[in-house]
Amino acid sequence: MTHIERNVSGGVAHLHMVMPDRLNALSDGMLAALQEALDDIGASPDIRAVILSGAGKAFCAGHDLKEMQAGRQAEDAGAAYFADLFARCSKVMQTIQTIPQPVIAQVHGVAVAAGCQLVATCDMAVAAEGTKFGVNGVNIGLFCSTPMVALTRNVPRKAAFEMLTTGRLIDTVEAKEIGLINKAVPADQLAAATRELAETVAAKLASAVRVGKRAFYEQATLTTAEAYAYSGAVMVENMLNRDTDEGITAFLEKRKPDWA
Repeated sequence: MTHIERNVSGGVAHLHMVMPDRLNALSDGMLAALQEALDDIGASPDIRAVILSGAGKAFCAGHDLKEMQAGRQAEDAGAAYFADLFARCSKVMQTIQTIPQPVIAQVHGVAVAAGCQLVATCDMAVAAEGTKFGVNGVNIGLFCSTPMVALTRNVPRKAAFEMLTTGRLIDTVEAKEIGLINKAVPADQLAAATRELAETVAAKLASAVRVGKRAFYEQATLTTAEAYAYSGAVMVENMLNRDTDEGITAFLEKRKPDWA
């Protein structure tokens, strides 16, 4: 089964999750396919932005509950399988943020539980109006503890805690208000709007965006003083880049930069 369709054009890689009958659940196969695709993209200097979308009526409905229940049949009641599953999922999420290219979620239908985690993890997100988001595992007795990691790093704590403890779904208006998504557009404009954002990013100096993405996540874990010291060093590194020199010179000379 092909879990991921991959297309690359104009410096933008589009990863399309294709398991519509399971609402693109993060099954063992889907996680493996995502990890492989992200690893390949991260090592590809010609790719400058990534779009992640889902087939069918949903972006992603979270983990595959049928697979998880099947894991209980082991002698340890599934403990080893569950630990491995959440470790593999966490690796995918961390890879999204450690590859040098910005990753944009193109979201429609529903994005719940680990699917909402996926949206929160991506560097940016564009959603179709009417999309529903939630970390609703609590409704079936499973607190969304790993999705919580990404969610609490994206939205205000009280909003995250309410979503986690009530299982309430939010719409695109609220998702935009709390910062879970960048923008919401009519469903028939979703692909074009996401592509436009990806192409805008892909048109920038790739080396600057790459160093910037790394710095964005690194500085967020530091104290203010540490963050300024670290980001200052990053700016020096960026300024010494030949193409940055050319970009500034071109701006001053009112011409387009001749980037290598």
